[in-house]
Amino acid sequence: MDNLSDALKKLKLASADSTTDSVESCLDCLLKALAHNNADASEKFQEMGILPLLPTLLAPQSSCTPKVANIIAEVAKNEFMRSPCVEAGLIPPLVQLLHSKDHEVLLQTGRALGNICYDSHEGRSAVDLAGGAQIVAGHIKSLSQNTDPDNGKLLTVFCGMLMNYSNDNDSLQAQLINMGVIPTLVKLLGLHSDNTALTEMCLIAFGNLAELESSKEQFASTNIAEELVRLFQRQAEHEKKEMIFEVLAPLAENDVIKLQLVEAGLVECLLDVVVHTVDGVREEDVAQLKTASDLMVLLLLGDESMQKLFEGGKGSVFQRVLSWVPSHNHQLQLAGALAIANFARNDGNCIHMVESGIVQKLLELLDRHVDEGNVTVQHAALSALRNLAIPVVNKAKMLSAGVSDTVLKFLPSEMPPVQFKLLGTLRMLIDTQADAADQLGTNGKLVERLVEWCEAKDHAGVMGESNRLLSALIRHSKSKDVVKTVIQGAGVKHLVVMATSEHMIMQNEALVALGLIAGLDLVGAEKDFVGAGLVQVLHKLLSDEMSAPEVKYNSMVIICAVMGSEPLHKEVQGLAFIDVVSKLRSHENKTVSHQASLTEQRLTAQS
Repeated sequence: MDNLSDALKKLKLASADSTTDSVESCLDCLLKALAHNNADASEKFQEMGILPLLPTLLAPQSSCTPKVANIIAEVAKNEFMRSPCVEAGLIPPLVQLLHSKDHEVLLQTGRALGNICYDSHEGRSAVDLAGGAQIVAGHIKSLSQNTDPDNGKLLTVFCGMLMNYSNDNDSLQAQLINMGVIPTLVKLLGLHSDNTALTEMCLIAFGNLAELESSKEQFASTNIAEELVRLFQRQAEHEKKEMIFEVLAPLAENDVIKLQLVEAGLVECLLDVVVHTVDGVREEDVAQLKTASDLMVLLLLGDESMQKLFEGGKGSVFQRVLSWVPSHNHQLQLAGALAIANFARNDGNCIHMVESGIVQKLLELLDRHVDEGNVTVQHAALSALRNLAIPVVNKAKMLSAGVSDTVLKFLPSEMPPVQFKLLGTLRMLIDTQADAADQLGTNGKLVERLVEWCEAKDHAGVMGESNRLLSALIRHSKSKDVVKTVIQGAGVKHLVVMATSEHMIMQNEALVALGLIAGLDLVGAEKDFVGAGLVQVLHKLLSDEMSAPEVKYNSMVIICAVMGSEPLHKEVQGLAFIDVVSKLRSHENKTVSHQASLTEQRLTAQS
């Protein structure tokens, strides 16, 4: 430390005299001290006010310059020194040195700027102000074709500097994207794939930039997919594969890049990872299996990439993914079920899959997860069944395969995501299937659970789906027994509330169900209709100019149906419905105007 203090004093004097030789020996001493104990030496620098002397020593022509830049780079490794470096005015002269032709000057300057920018808002702002990033980006572009090893080191430092400059900062990342660094870095990856340090730096930079939506278009216009797949195929180490995975995941969110990755052969790589890690017990095997299977599912979210892999249901990838469903591994079961749900995004695929017996595989999977089951697997398998049940031709087949019975085993579930998918699956299954709607609609336990979930205010999705299923059971069965079960289960009031939903489709579903209840069992529902304020709700819907024509039509149908009930009739008379209805006779929709005439006649006859 005494030597360091002496050297710092000498440097103060020498820098004033500008005697190069004595400055050089002082700088050597400082570098030794930093190598011995960087933090202590840096603190001493601060105490003795050395940093403000350094700008004058950063002259482009001086032989001391690389050592001064090296000292700044070393000092800036300490977080507490980065702001002082900025305050000492080091950034403008360092940025000026980026115009140098000297390799060592560029290398040390790049290191110094990169270290000052690391996790430092002040550092980044100063470099931004001085225009340093543009110059570095220009260097990378002009040096990218040169595969000389020394040049590789300089490229690594420059890429690192840009990474530190823009990390976790959206506006600076956007600035780099606008400068066109993405195509340059992709070229680097292709030309310098043997340079491990540079490759890693490119991957980290890609990982940062790929998070930004605006980067995806630029990435899609390069051959990034081919380069990453090629690089992945060459990796043996877990850490390297993980680094590539971290870039692939955000990139694969873009549909164009999804297809490019599929065409570049990524799927085969992922399937290979699955084969090699499925029985692994090491933490890294488990992590790789999860990442690879998750990425596979992500690739299937793109319509084109999914259809390419489906290959009319004959594709080897499709077959391999199907084999994951009966696996003993929960992660693969999950990925397999999610993959089926993603393949089941158009009628053709769904019909083919049901014909090929996939439903049975999913039911067996669900049966394995009824008691103490894995919630994510339950959710994924139910999602797949819901999608498969959308085409009309699949519904009866799936019902005869026992889908509704298996799904009902999850009624006791307390997990909202499972509840939501269970409800959606049953709703899809009974659409246009009167017998199934009748059977489920007279299931007291199901109706009781639906009524309970209709009050799940913390889970809007579950609440909405419960209401919709309750309505669907009545609409598709048109059965008096179902209506009776819903009345006994106290479900009527929920359908009245559903009629006030902000979603027109839900309003209408509720009104059709309420019309059927009024037509099939008015006496049984009378008390609930009064208690829930049905007549007031209908008056509001008819008076509201924003109500859809279907809503107005169905509201008037219900008015006519409830006139047979004395208390409801009185409520109708008390609200002057005749005024509202007579206005609707001139409605532009012919069905509405016709129903208004009929309703007006009914109201007049019974007033």
